Amino acid sequence: MILAGRIRPTAGQERALGDWARARLPTGLVEFAMFVLKQGWAALFGGLMLAAIILSRFLWQPEWPVARYDALFVFALAVQALMLALRLETWAEARVILLFHLTGTAMEWFKVGAGSWAYPEPALFKIMSVPLFSGFMYASVGSYIARVIRIFGMRFAPWPPQAAALGLAVAIYVNFFAHHYLPDMRLALMAATVLLFWRTQVWFVTGQRYRAMPMPLAGLLSALALWVAENVGTLTGTWIYAGHLPRAFTTPAKIGSWYLLLWVAFMTVTLVERSALSRAALPHGPEVR
Repeated sequence: MILAGRIRPTAGQERALGDWARARLPTGLVEFAMFVLKQGWAALFGGLMLAAIILSRFLWQPEWPVARYDALFVFALAVQALMLALRLETWAEARVILLFHLTGTAMEWFKVGAGSWAYPEPALFKIMSVPLFSGFMYASVGSYIARVIRIFGMRFAPWPPQAAALGLAVAIYVNFFAHHYLPDMRLALMAATVLLFWRTQVWFVTGQRYRAMPMPLAGLLSALALWVAENVGTLTGTWIYAGHLPRAFTTPAKIGSWYLLLWVAFMTVTLVERSALSRAALPHGPEVR
């Protein structure tokens, strides 16, 4: 399906995926299956990166001439190039991913320098103790957000004033740095996301009609998924948090950090693509075409 005024370069693949599910699943399960399959399709970049992290952890040998972190960096570059070449991502989405990649890498440099976490393995492509593949982990979040909006034909309505939404995202990003020197404002910022977006519904389509979910709830569920993915990195020893045992689960408190970072990622997407935002409420959802 194509939402009016929006181009979906992978519509053929997505339609084939839907036909495959409808041909094999009972009618009552098709919509749920399509939701899961579309989510997996949207998270393709991140899923491939996690698979590479897991496989490299068990296969890589210290005596090999290429460091594991460097191999992950080259793999990430290759995946990004292939996704663009195969039109699995648009160039507009690539610009969003690059922007979030840069903001994420800047935070990595600061956090590693502050001792919040560390990357214990050697690498050639490593700047200020941060391997360059790490920026692609942030890029995968940006990729997911950009792709999930397109794949589900999402609309966000009613959208609050853009200046307020951007101001909140900037405050969240600044707090990731400032809380090392000033009182941590994350609880207040979480409350601010609910107050500003409590009326905003995320409209998405999986079958023949749109469904809606409150935006703060969508953010919380996405943060939970990212926390699970983050534990892949800690359990494989790819990065180590200060005060945590190597290869141990991160605390559930990290879900709050991911929740806030998702708002920064989403607002980064809206800097490039605003067609999914609607100031007016959509009581019955957008029109499906």
